[in-house]
Amino acid sequence: MRRRRTSVPIELGPVDWIVVEFPGSTFNGSIAPEITSLVDRGLVKILDLLILMKDADGALEIAELSDLEDGELGELRAFETELATLLSEDDVISAAEAIEPGSTAALLVWDNLWAAPFGASVRHAGGQLVASGRIPVQVLLAAIEADDTEGA
Repeated sequence: MRRRRTSVPIELGPVDWIVVEFPGSTFNGSIAPEITSLVDRGLVKILDLLILMKDADGALEIAELSDLEDGELGELRAFETELATLLSEDDVISAAEAIEPGSTAALLVWDNLWAAPFGASVRHAGGQLVASGRIPVQVLLAAIEADDTEGA
């Protein structure tokens, strides 16, 4: 795996990462239009993007965008020159532990540009982020369903 670093903006919002799994290796780049929309609207800046593939035996193959054919990527190819490649090989291997054998996944890192002005004002005021979290959609849906069941 070859990783090259490019510049990262000084004014950053919160930086998030996700691993999105496509069971049965069904990844085809069709998520690209929505990512492009978020970038075009100035909500996020893509900092890193890798495609992770596990064969049926669990062997991991890590692909940078430049390693893949256009048909596999869709519009994702447009982000190739903008990537800051923040993740180390150890980071990627650790994230890949969540992927089931026989699946393909997109590992995506982005800067929440919409929150950068707030983050900058916090830092300029002497504050710092000391905790952060995210509630998975599946957990929220399960909680709503449980409330609906209890209310019935």
